[in-house]
Amino acid sequence: MNSILKRATARFCKDESGAASTIEFAIILPVFALFLGASVELGYLNLRHAMLERGLDTTVREIRLSTGFVPSYDAIRDKICDTAAIIPDCASTLRLEMKVVEPRAFVGIPATAECQNSAEDARPLRNFESGEDNEMMLLRACFKFKPIFPTSGLGNLLVKDADGYTAMVATSAFVQEPR
Repeated sequence: MNSILKRATARFCKDESGAASTIEFAIILPVFALFLGASVELGYLNLRHAMLERGLDTTVREIRLSTGFVPSYDAIRDKICDTAAIIPDCASTLRLEMKVVEPRAFVGIPATAECQNSAEDARPLRNFESGEDNEMMLLRACFKFKPIFPTSGLGNLLVKDADGYTAMVATSAFVQEPR
């Protein structure tokens, strides 16, 4: 039994037929792992953004249909977080801006979104106005998160702040119904 094992081990050690494929594997594996990590990052990013958009759209629809009800900042944020269940730590990382706009002389929300990550201290709101009857409103939600793979693949290409957080923004418009 012992001699059979020795012969098999010696035969295995002398065989060099797999040496070339080992080198190819060592070269291709990091590239494949990078593509795999980027696809996971992109899939999760897309899923979170779709849920943020859905949460914002569902909340805006509820605001439009509930005539005479002017929700607070916290009520809107909580409704978006309840609908977009996949967003982690939503209540502390989601920031909203709402502004009354004139449709005939349109001036939108500033291009840079007001975002805040959970590591920062709470800041006062830049802009959150409840509209009057028949006024057009713009509502923007900004969510900050840390990428899954922040130093490689897609996570390396995302714009990040000093703490390593990146922003995801969704915007919606609606008309304030008469009370």
